[in-house]
Amino acid sequence: MNTWLEKDSFAPLLNMVSIPNGMEPSEDRNDIVRALEAIHRVMPGKLEELIETINKTDDDKISCVIADLGKAWAIQVAEKLRIQRVAFWSATAASLSPVLSIQRVPLHKNTFQLLPTMPPMSSAEFGWTLGPLLASNRLAKQVGHLWKEDTTCLEWLDQQPTRSVIYVAFGSFTILNQIQFQELALGLELTKQPFLWVVRPGIITERSDTYPEGYMDRIGTRGKIVTWAPQQAVLAHPSIMCFLSHCGWNSTLEGMSHGVPFLSWPYFVDQLLNTTYICDIWKIGLRFEKDEDGTIKKDEIKGKVDQVVNNNEFRTKALDLKEKVMNNAGEDGYKNFKRFVEWMKKEDDNGKNDSKT
Repeated sequence: MNTWLEKDSFAPLLNMVSIPNGMEPSEDRNDIVRALEAIHRVMPGKLEELIETINKTDDDKISCVIADLGKAWAIQVAEKLRIQRVAFWSATAASLSPVLSIQRVPLHKNTFQLLPTMPPMSSAEFGWTLGPLLASNRLAKQVGHLWKEDTTCLEWLDQQPTRSVIYVAFGSFTILNQIQFQELALGLELTKQPFLWVVRPGIITERSDTYPEGYMDRIGTRGKIVTWAPQQAVLAHPSIMCFLSHCGWNSTLEGMSHGVPFLSWPYFVDQLLNTTYICDIWKIGLRFEKDEDGTIKKDEIKGKVDQVVNNNEFRTKALDLKEKVMNNAGEDGYKNFKRFVEWMKKEDDNGKNDSKT
C-alpha cells in the first residue's frame, strides 16, 4: 500500500490508518457471528477516539465520514460527533431498496448516499448515483488485491483465437463442494473450448483429489488455471468469448464495460438480482440450472456454453449495453460526483468545512 501511495503521488493527500476490530490474533475470523459481535462492540468507540485525537492534534480536522452502508455504526459515530456523513452502497442501486425495506436503516436528513449506477436506473430519490466505478477509468493500474495476480495468463491469452476463451472466475467468497468443483472441471473439458479458470485458495470445501483423475493431462494447454487473474485486462482481451461468473457487482460491471456475454452462476445476496438483470432484462447471458441435488452438472455447463458460442445475439446486446454503461451512466455519474464534492465543501454542522475526510 505504501508503494502505491508513493508511486501515484497520493502520499501527501492520503493517510492510511487502522483501528482494532476487537478480535485477538488467534481468533477465527471466518466465524462471522463472532467477528460481527466484536466489530460492533469495539470499532465504534475506537473510531470515535481516532477522530477526536485527529481533531485535537491536526490543523486539518475530520469534517466528513464516508462509510459503507454495511458499517452503519460509522455513520452513527459521525452523527454523534456532528460531522457530515455519507453512506456508500457498493453494490447495484437496485439491490438497496429491499435492504432498506427489510432492515429499516435510518437515514438522517443530513446523510447522503452514494450509489453505483445500474442501467436502466440513472438516479435515486435517496442519494446520488456514481460510476461506473472502474479502475480502468484511471491511468494507474488497479491495486489492493487479496491474492497475487498471475499475469502469465495474459501471455497465454495472446496465443488463443479471437473470441474463443471461456473466462471462469467466482470472486473472493464463492465456495464449491468437491462434487460441484469436479462437475465444473468436466463441463469445461466437454466444451472443447480454451478456458482460463481462476481457482483461488479456499474455493473448495475439501482439498483432497481436487481435479478429476487425469484432468490436467487431458486438457493440456487448452486450459489455463491460475489462483488470481488481472480481471480487467483479461476481460479486455480480444480472445475472451464469455465470462462464467458469480455475478458480483464488480464483476458484472467489469464484464459489461468490455461487452462480454455472461454465463451466470450466482452464489448469494445481490448476485441473484444481478443475474436477473443479466439474463432476463438485458439478455446478455444465460443462467445455469441445478439438478434435484442442487448441483450444476457437466452437461448443463457444456450446453449453456454451446448456446452462447452459437448465438451472436448475446455479444451484440452486450456491446450495445457497453456503450450505454460507459457513456450515459459515466457522464451522469461524473456530474453527480462533482455535486458530491461541492456538497462536502459546504458548511457543515460545525461551521466552515475546510478540512478533510
